[in-house]
Amino acid sequence: MKLEFAGMKINFFDLVEATIPPLLIFIGGALLVIAVLYYHYRVRNAQSATIKYSDIRIVKRAARNSRQRFRPLLLWLRIGAIILFIVAFARPRSGTEYREVKSEGIDIMLALDVSSSMQAEDFKPHNRLYVAKEELKKFIHRRVNDRIGLVVFARYSYTQCPLTTDYGVLINFVDRVDFGVVEDGTAIGMAIANGVNRLRESKGEEGSRIMILLTDGDNNAGEIDPITAANLAAAFGIKIYTIGAGKPGNAMFPYQDPLFGKRYVYQPTRIDEETLKQIAEKTGGKYFRARSGDELEQIYGLIDNLEKTEVEIAEHIQYEELFHYFVFGGLFLLMLEILLANTYFRKLP
Repeated sequence: MKLEFAGMKINFFDLVEATIPPLLIFIGGALLVIAVLYYHYRVRNAQSATIKYSDIRIVKRAARNSRQRFRPLLLWLRIGAIILFIVAFARPRSGTEYREVKSEGIDIMLALDVSSSMQAEDFKPHNRLYVAKEELKKFIHRRVNDRIGLVVFARYSYTQCPLTTDYGVLINFVDRVDFGVVEDGTAIGMAIANGVNRLRESKGEEGSRIMILLTDGDNNAGEIDPITAANLAAAFGIKIYTIGAGKPGNAMFPYQDPLFGKRYVYQPTRIDEETLKQIAEKTGGKYFRARSGDELEQIYGLIDNLEKTEVEIAEHIQYEELFHYFVFGGLFLLMLEILLANTYFRKLP
């Protein structure tokens, strides 16, 4: 039997089970207070003098023995027994919770530009590649049960790390990414094709395979143009998120002068945003522009929220009944009270 209240469906029996124990404790506590008050009221009336004496100083000077001093212990034993019985009626339990987590991860291919233009230091105090690598590692740490791989590209593209769930190994590969591994250039189309080749072999269904491509330039190398590669990705149901990294206008690039050492020169940077937007649109993804390290962090956080892994959690609670401990304790106190009342604290008429 289920009740609906404020848009929520409540099982009637669960509601009764959750309500009765506190109700029993409340009623039992109220009865206990009434019993104690009644006892004190009765004792006070019983101690009122029926026959009046002119002088009771002799009685006051009479010494009270140990039985008289400790006789109120019988009352506290009974009160303790009643309290334990009330708690037992409330059915205390201790539960051990077991959780079964079932999740279906998605396949993610990260594509990272390592061309020389990524040396621009407009993401102060570091260059674009350093900041991009740090944000990639944060993104990887946030994922759960996904297979993630890494493709790097300049004039050519290659797989730095295939799809894996070993995030520790993947992060080590991210740390090893650096300039000068391949000839300079920007082969966006080849990077997409390489990522698609890895993702098409995965067993993930359509909608569970995505690619995140970060670049700061336009396609000027490779045998496959970006739009053709995007159409290929769309044919395999692969969604691509594209990120353009860098501030508009001129950027500061380091330059190693043979005479004066490290110097900086300002050079214009150009990102083919139109092509990146088309790639995202054709594959059902989105295009983002990162003008700073903070914006790049927000972008990866947004993509992380858009592509959350579905997680099903089944909770099982195994209860252990504890009421019998309180019943035994109450019976012990009650039997102790009866025993003492009829032996040591026995009161003769």
